[in-house]
Amino acid sequence: MIPALIGLAAVVLVPPIYVVVQYNGLVSLRNYIAESWSNVDTELKRRYDLIPNLVATVKGYAAHEREVLERVTELRNRCLGNQGPVGEQARDEIELVGALKQLYAVVENYPQLKADQHFLQLQRELVNTEDRIQAARRFYNGNVRDYRNRRETFPSSVVAGMFLFPPAEFFSVPPSVAEVPDVEFG
Repeated sequence: MIPALIGLAAVVLVPPIYVVVQYNGLVSLRNYIAESWSNVDTELKRRYDLIPNLVATVKGYAAHEREVLERVTELRNRCLGNQGPVGEQARDEIELVGALKQLYAVVENYPQLKADQHFLQLQRELVNTEDRIQAARRFYNGNVRDYRNRRETFPSSVVAGMFLFPPAEFFSVPPSVAEVPDVEFG
């Protein structure tokens, strides 16, 4: 009689306990994703704050490069205002990175600008910020990977489907500048 009760209790209790454990694991991973995205977002905002100073400095030397400067400013504002899905933000960020690379290509034509201490300081800050963005992006993507693995593998995928856990997207954006170039005098 007692073994039958233990068997019945196991059959009745184990599935709900399993569902609760899987559900809580998915919730934890979803929260890790949200937390790590806020780290990415903080670093992106830091980049957005640096861009107007960078544009203003370049404008002082290369005012006739108006189209590139306006494009960088426009994309910076669009990225700053975009609070949509990660994939949508990534598309805007990729465009901004491309525009920043164009801006750096313009800078190559101005040796005095490349030697300007204020510009070099801004560029170092941007490189530092890019490194921080990439570190935050890797942490975020690691959390997304773990969540997706849990969400998509059986049997936890059944729990994810029952409770409508949404998919999560990776955030893949290259850095706008990887290192501060050397300045040659003379």
